Amino acid sequence: MAKKSKKQQQPGGTPATVALTTAGVDFAVHSYDHDPAHPSYGEEAAEAMGVSPDRVFKTLVADVDGALTVAVVPVAGQLDLKSLASAVGGKRATMADPTLAERTTGYVRGGISPLGQRKKLRTVLDESASTHPTICVSAGRRGLEVELSPEDLQKLTEAVLASIGRLL
Repeated sequence: MAKKSKKQQQPGGTPATVALTTAGVDFAVHSYDHDPAHPSYGEEAAEAMGVSPDRVFKTLVADVDGALTVAVVPVAGQLDLKSLASAVGGKRATMADPTLAERTTGYVRGGISPLGQRKKLRTVLDESASTHPTICVSAGRRGLEVELSPEDLQKLTEAVLASIGRLL
C-alpha cells in the first residue's frame, strides 16, 4: 500500500497512470500544451500528438436509466446514446450532468479518464477500438493522454465492447 501511495505522489502521476502501473500493462504517456480556447479536447489531443482522430478516444459519462455509465468513443465521431443504452441493457440514455460526472469520476471535464476513477462505473468501449493495435485515452488531466492496447483498456475497465459511436 505504501508503494501505491508513493506512485500517486510522483510528479505527473494521475490515478489513471497509477492504475496502469499497478496493473503492469504496457502504456505510453503523451503530454501536450492544452489550449483552453480549442473547441474540442479530443481533436486538440489528436492534432497535438499527430495521431489520427480515429485512434484517439474520448471518455463521456452518460446516465442510463438512472445509472452513470462511461462511454469511450473515437474523437472523430460522436456517442450514439440509444446504442449505449442498448449495450448495457438499458432503455434510455442522456448525457450526465458535468458536475456529477466530475464528482463521481474524480476528474475534470476534458480530462476524464476511463481508468482510475474515484467510483468504478460500468464502461462501454466502442468496438472500433479493436481495429487498432493501440489507442489513446485521457490520462486524467487536460493535455495528458495514455496510449495502450484496446484489449488492456477493456480488461482494466471491464468494458463491454459495442458499436456506440457514429462518424460525423
